[in-house]
Amino acid sequence: MKRKIESLKSFVLLTILFSMISTFPALAQKFQPTLESFKQYTYPEWFRDAKFGIWAHWGPQAVPRQGDWYARKMYESDIKDRKTNLPTGKPSKEYLYHLEHYGHPSVFGYKDIIALWKAERWNPEQLMALYKKVGAKYFVSMGTHHDNFFLWNSKIHRWNAVNMGPKKDVVGLWQQAAKKEGLRFGVSEHLGASYTWFQPSHGSDPTGPKAGVPYDGANPNLQDLYHPKTAADDFDWLTKNPENQKDWLANITELIDLYHPDLLYSDSELPFGEVGRTMLAHFYNQDMAKNGGKLEAVYNCKMRASEGRWVQDLERGAMDSISPYPWQTDTSIGDWYYRTGQKYMTGTQVIQMLVDIVSKNGNLLLNVVQTPEGDLEPDVMNILNEIAAWTPANGEAIYGTRPWKIYGEGPTTLKSQEKGRFGGVKDVRPYESTDIRFTTKGETLYAFCMGTPAGDVKIVSLGTNSKISAQKVKSVQMLGSKEKLSWKQEAGALVISKPSKLPEWPVVTFKVEFRK
Repeated sequence: MKRKIESLKSFVLLTILFSMISTFPALAQKFQPTLESFKQYTYPEWFRDAKFGIWAHWGPQAVPRQGDWYARKMYESDIKDRKTNLPTGKPSKEYLYHLEHYGHPSVFGYKDIIALWKAERWNPEQLMALYKKVGAKYFVSMGTHHDNFFLWNSKIHRWNAVNMGPKKDVVGLWQQAAKKEGLRFGVSEHLGASYTWFQPSHGSDPTGPKAGVPYDGANPNLQDLYHPKTAADDFDWLTKNPENQKDWLANITELIDLYHPDLLYSDSELPFGEVGRTMLAHFYNQDMAKNGGKLEAVYNCKMRASEGRWVQDLERGAMDSISPYPWQTDTSIGDWYYRTGQKYMTGTQVIQMLVDIVSKNGNLLLNVVQTPEGDLEPDVMNILNEIAAWTPANGEAIYGTRPWKIYGEGPTTLKSQEKGRFGGVKDVRPYESTDIRFTTKGETLYAFCMGTPAGDVKIVSLGTNSKISAQKVKSVQMLGSKEKLSWKQEAGALVISKPSKLPEWPVVTFKVEFRK
């Protein structure tokens, strides 16, 4: 079985590489697999204008209702330090949960969890209509997580959602729903880390009645799910093994060529040197072929120095200043996967985060946590409804905007901010009513008061003596209100008298026009 699968993947990879050359001969020279070639990339306007996307970080790992990384942690009878790969002598709580609820992983493994994922209450069209109402302009489906289970109709990997679990083309159905609502569509791939991430499945209990009994990941007939065992020194986030890297290229190229997504996200830096660059060149070139020579594709990865070659992604973090290049925060309203009793962000926190990110030339990709069955909990619906109430009135200050001369003013611009998970500052932070963020569209400036105004709103950057802007204010309007505001441009600040009636939402937006 293993030999047949490897032969098939090798054949498919050769077919793909030949197809790259023969299908797009006129465009084959546009992007080559070099960092220098990727400097030709230009950011598509659709992405720069969209600002807000929603992500379905969803799959069989939701089934146990224990949160992220279950497929790995259920095998961690002795957690290994991720930096040294040495055992810590402690079992994971997920391993203990698995023993209690499913049995020993030598008998009931992750393959058996997959069979329990039915997605019986999943309605992609209904959810997509909701996400559009909330204000998302693009939608991203997970393609595969580190569990090596594909949510697309793969012809080269049997462990996919069409063959098993819900027996549906999850990626394809999400894409159809997104197109129906006019949203751009993307896919995320987390496969690059899978080869080392899934290695605990090859282990066994170090002590106890099952000591030394191999987990099901060691079964030779299941290596196409759990991957072959890696070398002792191959435990970093991205595998060193050339065969694994070829496997990754074949699978991700299949995903690209089946769905031609507008956006592709890698949960890593651009993987595997020339192998990853080969994928990226193909992604850009095939997109140009799809769009008659116009490049519309967006690639997200976590390599910090994009230098305009792709969109840098910050997980659970944000820039602390205006970036010269468009960038993206990816985060979740709670855990990445469904977890019983988890605490979620509030709708206001999501709005504040979105505004701060957009003021710095970024986009927000927000994971909305789905149940294993595929629907949303009432408290998640409440969060989305809060955002959906804000975006119709305030969206003109978000969509299609660009950064101003500075991103903002107020306490959060002066205080030292706690660092985010992967660079920058934390995505969720406390804001005060004196915190202001800015965006622009043409000659119009938008000023967001990040908390409900406690009194008059003072925007120091718009004072007549300001070193930021010397423009004379012509008019001030509060979005979502017809109330005529009282304001005056003083030497030290633009002072807006507190409106007699504030909107129902805490983040209030002022539209400022200047004299010509």
